[in-house]
Amino acid sequence: MLLASAAYCAAGCAASLGPGYTIVKQQITVQFVPAPQPVIRIEGVYQLKNTGNQPLTSLELRLPGRRRFHFSDPNAQWDKTTLTLAAAPDNPRNVLLTFPQRWRVSSQHTLRLSAEYQRPGSDETALSFTPDAFFLPAQGWSPELLPERGMLATGGVPPKSWILVVRVPGNFLVHSSGQANKQLAKNSPNAAERTIRIPQTFKDAYPFVIAGRYVATTLAAGNESVNLWTRRPQNPEALRQPSEALVRTIQAYDSTFGARPKDSHRLWIVECPDVAGCFASTTSNFFRLISEENEKTSAEMASQDTAMVDLSGGAPQIAAAAPPLAASWLGYGQNPGFFEQTPPLSALPAFAASRGREAVEGPQVRAQIVRRLLRAIPTNPQPRQLEADDALRAKSLLFFYALQDRYGQQVFSAALSHMLDARRGGGFDLDDLIAAFEQETHQNVAQFVRLWMKNPGVPEDFRARYENTAASALTLKETLP
Repeated sequence: MLLASAAYCAAGCAASLGPGYTIVKQQITVQFVPAPQPVIRIEGVYQLKNTGNQPLTSLELRLPGRRRFHFSDPNAQWDKTTLTLAAAPDNPRNVLLTFPQRWRVSSQHTLRLSAEYQRPGSDETALSFTPDAFFLPAQGWSPELLPERGMLATGGVPPKSWILVVRVPGNFLVHSSGQANKQLAKNSPNAAERTIRIPQTFKDAYPFVIAGRYVATTLAAGNESVNLWTRRPQNPEALRQPSEALVRTIQAYDSTFGARPKDSHRLWIVECPDVAGCFASTTSNFFRLISEENEKTSAEMASQDTAMVDLSGGAPQIAAAAPPLAASWLGYGQNPGFFEQTPPLSALPAFAASRGREAVEGPQVRAQIVRRLLRAIPTNPQPRQLEADDALRAKSLLFFYALQDRYGQQVFSAALSHMLDARRGGGFDLDDLIAAFEQETHQNVAQFVRLWMKNPGVPEDFRARYENTAASALTLKETLP
């Protein structure tokens, strides 16, 4: 029931040149039902207008991933007509809603989408929650409206302002995306339930909700204020080290991928409702590549300002970032190609996670990760040899390290920030990355990219540098043919 994907043409085009629609209004409601077997009910209501140049017969949605979320089959209504969700022909993750009549140009209709989240079974790794706490991270927890297909197509862009409604037990604390200073709260007559209306803006392309019966304390960490939400009373000083580590991680993301909005000046560390279903990175192929064998995840970003943590083993290690990082810092919330992103850009969120780990654990982590990735790539590959999936993932991650080595951290950060800012509200691909680096360096970056991505394996001088030389003694240059 969500928003998120922006079309390649801005929604405010004066005259559309292709098929498309506009989301005029939208409201997303999250209701937590704290039964012995709790559920989370999600409903999205969208007022849609055909602003394209032709009638439309269907609308495409992207469903949440079943591996991460356990939910009932969504229900869809077009005005008052129930629609069937059919598999999209080009992508198994997507569904197609076919209208009972053609959607005429300039006409408006109301789309209502609903689903119910349930706790996963014991053999599943999906997001879990308890009768007294839950969270929905800043990515992928509800279907997303997609742009129409075709040349100059539009659609899926959320309105500049919309409403997130959160309904929870009256004694729950709530932290969510949106404008907290403008929210309106109302208690039921017996105070058993609280309803909160939180205004959202275009930057909240992936909203999040964290709520529960938590004990709250506040800790100063550097120049940041860290809110600690735990299931039971804790000694705040015992969490000072992870709080300071979270600040360093966030600062690393700010410096590499662009600063947070100016109104994001507070951070949260929140104890997982259910550790077994808390962390998305445990199912990530990229996380497996950059982690040590049998490494246990104890902390992960659930939003741009919040880390979910496991306190069962003591102070957590704030060294990983979940996919929500991609939705916030990297701007993928407004990139229609995020889920189909191809190598090497598909590795950018994992590279961001490794930057966070480096900020927390020290610069030596960089060389350790690089050497770990190199072990996944065969030496002396044959020309034009197809690369195995793990080898291509490892190579895509190493590509970003090689860009840092070649052009330096300052240029690397400036180029990434330039690309993300320039393409926010649209898609970006490898050509955009090349253009951003060439603008910063005034060099032929495309040649460097071809050296890495058009040949199997990695350049031998890169491998030799990390396998045979201490990281502190690197000469940060790549040899071009």
